[in-house]
Amino acid sequence: MVHRARPPRRPASLPPLPPDDATLTQSGLPAPPGKPGRILLIACGALAREIMSVKQASGWDHMDLTCLPAILHNHPDRITEAVRRTVNKNRKDYEHIFVVYADCGTGGQLQAACAEMGVEMVAGPHCYSFYEGNAAFAERDEATSFYLTDFLVRQFDAFVWKPLGLDRHPELREMYFGNYEKLVYQAQTDDPALTERARICAERLGLDFERRLTGYGDLETTLADWATRDRK
Repeated sequence: MVHRARPPRRPASLPPLPPDDATLTQSGLPAPPGKPGRILLIACGALAREIMSVKQASGWDHMDLTCLPAILHNHPDRITEAVRRTVNKNRKDYEHIFVVYADCGTGGQLQAACAEMGVEMVAGPHCYSFYEGNAAFAERDEATSFYLTDFLVRQFDAFVWKPLGLDRHPELREMYFGNYEKLVYQAQTDDPALTERARICAERLGLDFERRLTGYGDLETTLADWATRDRK
């Protein structure tokens, strides 16, 4: 009689694996099924891995996460309504809902909608600012820098190269990036392979390269505040 080895079962204590970047870009992340936690985070798909990492490290099992498609950042006029729909859909199931978006090009519309709905959002103009720390980012005042995060390095073609048509018309590079001086890679993780990919992105854009290990910045401190909000 032949005994076939069964594949090892994944321990129940392990957190769910995050979806791949392409899924986070196009589809986002649905809220977990079953009994909800006490807090729901409504976030951009570009922040999913970072939020899950902070949640896991801190043991914040009472916080659930759902993400809108990250590609909405290429259409900021659609972000506010998408957030509004998601808040209204989930409001009855959670004690607290927080929006893990900065302004993100909405021209203040997202902040106004969140104030109207009575939900709090991350402070800052965009994720580049809160990753570095809003105060530190404002002090730098780098108008000629182009920024990438871990997620955007991995999804550079989907968010930058192809949407701008540079895959078909590389001669447009100077028109889009001629006024920039350097590409700043804000690294959330210390990953040499990802750093090399970021350096190649800078070369493709014809820009100088700088890497800053920011970690999670104000995102982590904001999540920590929210995680204990219902215990105060």
